[in-house]
Amino acid sequence: MAPRFLTLADVTEVLNISAAQAYALVRSGELPAIQIGGRLQWRVEAQELERYIERMYAQTRARIESDAGQQVDSPH
Repeated sequence: MAPRFLTLADVTEVLNISAAQAYALVRSGELPAIQIGGRLQWRVEAQELERYIERMYAQTRARIESDAGQQVDSPH
């Protein structure tokens, strides 16, 4: 059974980003997370990470479609 919560180190590995980037994602609220324990360590629910990835795919598709539409509309 896969763990319900991931550490920021796990997130950096899955997304192939730096620790600073993962920290910025959770601090901004872009990637929902909780802080637990006496040292308030960040944990990201695995489902939240999957939802974040899905949002990034959707945003990327929209940006590509928008860019393609602008290229078609613009005269050469």
